[in-house]
Amino acid sequence: MNSNHASFLPQLEEGTNYTDWLRQLDITTYDYPYIDSILMDAYGHWRKLVPDLPGLGEASFMVTDYLGTALVADPDIPLTAAGNLDEPGPMADIIIAAIDEKKSITREEAGSVYAAVPLFTRLHGEMFAIFGCRLTGYDAAGADLFMKMAAELLRTCFYQSFEALLVSDLLQAQQRAKREEQRRSKLSSVVQKLHDKIDVDSVLTELFERLSGMYPAAKLELLMSQDHLSRDPRIKSLLLYEQGDDLCVQAFMEGSMQLRRLHGEHEGEKAGLEIAVPLSGKQGSYGVFHLSIEQDLIDEIDLQLIGMLADTAGTAFENARLYEQSNLLIDELRLINELTKRLNQSLQIDDVFQFAMEELLSIFKAEYCCISQLNREHGTFEIVSSNVPGLANEQFPSDYGFSGQLYATNEPIILSDYRAYGSKINSRFMEETESRSLITAPVIVRGEAIGGIMLAHRQPRFFSYDNYKLLQALSSHIGLAVANALLHAEVRRMANRDMLTGLYARHYVDDAIQEFQKKDSNGSLIIVDIDQFKQVNDTFGHQVGDKILKQVCHIVKGTIRKTDIAARWGGEELAVYLPGATASSAYQIAETVRLRVSMETEPKVTVSCGIAEWQRGKDKPGVESLFYQADMALYRAKNSGRNQTHTATGEQDS
Repeated sequence: MNSNHASFLPQLEEGTNYTDWLRQLDITTYDYPYIDSILMDAYGHWRKLVPDLPGLGEASFMVTDYLGTALVADPDIPLTAAGNLDEPGPMADIIIAAIDEKKSITREEAGSVYAAVPLFTRLHGEMFAIFGCRLTGYDAAGADLFMKMAAELLRTCFYQSFEALLVSDLLQAQQRAKREEQRRSKLSSVVQKLHDKIDVDSVLTELFERLSGMYPAAKLELLMSQDHLSRDPRIKSLLLYEQGDDLCVQAFMEGSMQLRRLHGEHEGEKAGLEIAVPLSGKQGSYGVFHLSIEQDLIDEIDLQLIGMLADTAGTAFENARLYEQSNLLIDELRLINELTKRLNQSLQIDDVFQFAMEELLSIFKAEYCCISQLNREHGTFEIVSSNVPGLANEQFPSDYGFSGQLYATNEPIILSDYRAYGSKINSRFMEETESRSLITAPVIVRGEAIGGIMLAHRQPRFFSYDNYKLLQALSSHIGLAVANALLHAEVRRMANRDMLTGLYARHYVDDAIQEFQKKDSNGSLIIVDIDQFKQVNDTFGHQVGDKILKQVCHIVKGTIRKTDIAARWGGEELAVYLPGATASSAYQIAETVRLRVSMETEPKVTVSCGIAEWQRGKDKPGVESLFYQADMALYRAKNSGRNQTHTATGEQDS
């Protein structure tokens, strides 16, 4: 008798009378266990009609199922024998007889007439119930006639209830089918619109609008497990820790819809239903849709629809996210390429650090940046570039703060909230700027951390995981630029220095004099030559000769000013340029060098010195001419007996 199985119903042809079609429907023996409620409903309707029957008198009625089990009975019908509850009464006896003989039975007993009439199906004539009655004031024949009329009326009431129930079921089935068709149509429309979206926010907005349209009374929110900044207050973060039996966490972890029935907190408040359904794609779960709605407003089909919508949205979200990530990756590659080009435009290490700081502040929209460089000789970190004035050129121990962590682990760091992190790591950078968000990355050169990059913002959770990964990529390219600048500086240092003495090379002092002559008003040049150096080499060997040359260079460097330039001019000859010094001042320095050499070298040697001066306003000599004048003065010192100082003007020691 299940109206959902339409294949068991007679075909309703076009033009068929609906009443005739209904009369073709009937119950079968398979329906008997399920018709008790229809029988009782029919009996209730029948009792409303009975008082209109003429000459009813005193009567009591009952109805049993096809096995004789009483479904409803008036209290004054004796079903058991008087004084013996285990023995059937007269009413029970004739009901059993009616079932056995499948016909109406009438008996007179103790002034009453007992009658039992079977009720048969209208198509196949199968007995499905027994109608019993106790009458007073009737003879047997009259009672039999009355009971048959009353039973026929009850049978009519039964089929009215049956047809009403059937029509109700068919209408409900039709309504469910129509609702399901509408929902599937909506689902198809949503699927198409969701997959037309190529950005994450549009996908989520579309899903919110659809669910709000279908369930306007529902409270909706989306809990995201990953970084997703949104201005929509319905999108929140999913906290996966310290949540206990949280329904959303359970849905996220198990990857399936979770339900929880909610009881009204106040009297008269309707029961609700809490729904948590994961937003999942092929690569994993991204969040959980959380709905709260009155239980009466949602059914099983709605739950299926919500599940399908969430699955569709999860796939669309994943596709949109992959599209955004691919675009982001392209932008990152372009950014890295552009940054690398601009970094390599300068080979000055200070310029590289300054440009890197400015670009990083712009790229990550950070408020503060600090770049530190490791000084291995002193075991400290030096702040080489920062937009925090109080940290410029500051030095910290190599194990201090986040720079120390970078140096110790060679691993980047992301911190969503420095205040919540507590005092586990002290950071003057974070404290002076009152920042809360932080991302850091080591600057690695040839596999070793030589510095660190720190970006900060005063807003908590400002930097995303994508920012964190991008900084790692950029820091490696900054490291390459730093390595190139350091290598260039080292090559220049090696090219400008004499490898044996550590003094500048000749070409360096030539270039330096030219630069000084452009801005200074005067300057002096000293040429120092070790006397009889060939004899020293021949007597003691070249290793001792190199040792003496180093001793003399050490004396020269210890005598001159920091602004003066000492160079190895060639062989055992040294050149010292004194910016802004007169010949008289140069003479005193040369004499100090000459006297110290004679006393401090081992084995003992002496030096001769020649001095030349240039002055603005006079005939300013070129570099070669200045060297020539100093060389001639040295020549005179040599010819005058060595261990002397001469100037180009003719001044010499006594």
